[in-house]
Amino acid sequence: MNLRISFICLWLALSFQNVSEAQTRELSSQGVLLDRIAAVVNDGVVLLSELETETDMIASRLREQNTDLPPRNILQRQVLERLVLQEIQMQRADRLGIRVSDEMLNNALSEVATRNNIAFSDLPRTLEAQGINYRDYRAEVRKDLTLSMLRQRDVIGRINVSPRELDQFLAREAASPAKNAEYNLSHILISTPVAATPEELAERERRANDVYERARSGDDFAQLAITYSDSTTNVDGGQLGWRTGSQLPSFVVDVVPGLQAGDVTEPLRTPSGFHIFKLNEIRGGQEQAVVEQVNARHILLQTNELEDDQTVRQKLEDIRERVLAGEDFSAIASVSSQDQASAANGGDLGWTNPGTFVPEFEQKLAELEIDAISEPFKSQFGWHIVQLLGRRTYDMTDDVRRNRAFAALREAKAEEETELWLRRLRDEAFVDYRM
Repeated sequence: MNLRISFICLWLALSFQNVSEAQTRELSSQGVLLDRIAAVVNDGVVLLSELETETDMIASRLREQNTDLPPRNILQRQVLERLVLQEIQMQRADRLGIRVSDEMLNNALSEVATRNNIAFSDLPRTLEAQGINYRDYRAEVRKDLTLSMLRQRDVIGRINVSPRELDQFLAREAASPAKNAEYNLSHILISTPVAATPEELAERERRANDVYERARSGDDFAQLAITYSDSTTNVDGGQLGWRTGSQLPSFVVDVVPGLQAGDVTEPLRTPSGFHIFKLNEIRGGQEQAVVEQVNARHILLQTNELEDDQTVRQKLEDIRERVLAGEDFSAIASVSSQDQASAANGGDLGWTNPGTFVPEFEQKLAELEIDAISEPFKSQFGWHIVQLLGRRTYDMTDDVRRNRAFAALREAKAEEETELWLRRLRDEAFVDYRM
């Protein structure tokens, strides 16, 4: 598998390479390479080498997608604005004390490795084989996680979805013949200043209408997005990817289902500006979600300075024998188990879905008959005995639909809120372009 393409799909704008910097650096009188500044951002900078590297990476990706490239200076301008916004956000994250721990970073990289069917330990070598510096890659993944945490704090975490909104959304979805459809969309935003004058609004509207007419006439939408869009997706050709009907931005949710593949919407006005969407493809979705659930209870004991693995295992063997002899599992668990959350319920873990527990625990449950009690076994949390109380086939469709609807409503609101939030951050920042 080509990991460069795969990683780009999993982690947007993370696969940065250390390409030659000779064209963006100058020699000092002593022969030392000196980088140049592309933009001053508050008390930070965007270096010209960063800009060139990012521009080259995005241009390469667009060529792989067979997208016509705009002139270099236009693409570079869009990329620079993206880097400026990233720098502003990273500075805010630093002020707020948002940090990505090594453990969190390693978990994210481990997930990338797993999805690409390679061992985490092989990731550095695999990346190096494709010309990607592992240290730089880690730094970019850390940055992406930091920006995601900042957005969660400043935008997502502050969006409310009321029960009434949720019920109305589900009712509309149930009545919609296209409720199962998924839409592949591209997007162009012609932004409007927060305190725009009537003349500025009229000029932006004229620009939006001009872009719309060109898109409708057959001009390449991706190139129009790269050239004219003010959205953060501009350097990706405006690509939003696949969205279910419920994940569409709220202001376009009633428009897109009526489009045919290839159609372009007229400019849609919102507080952030004028939006133009192109529907690339439509496909059906799956609704039903049936899972095999298990109900179990367990007792957890952990080792300490006085009790080693053998001692704890023997304690659980004794407890198991007592239960088999007639003592109440629930009563023993409530006073003995070191899993405080379940001990209060007599060790009962309730009905759970596949993948809820660590692999060792899942495997033991799969081996047990109803009411059987396992031999003591060890997991990362300590030593357990577990009793299987029941199995059932459970239709989670309603639960999944409700959870998805909540996430979709929040994300639909977040689309617009994120644009406004970025605009506020940008307006409040000091930016001095040096090129």
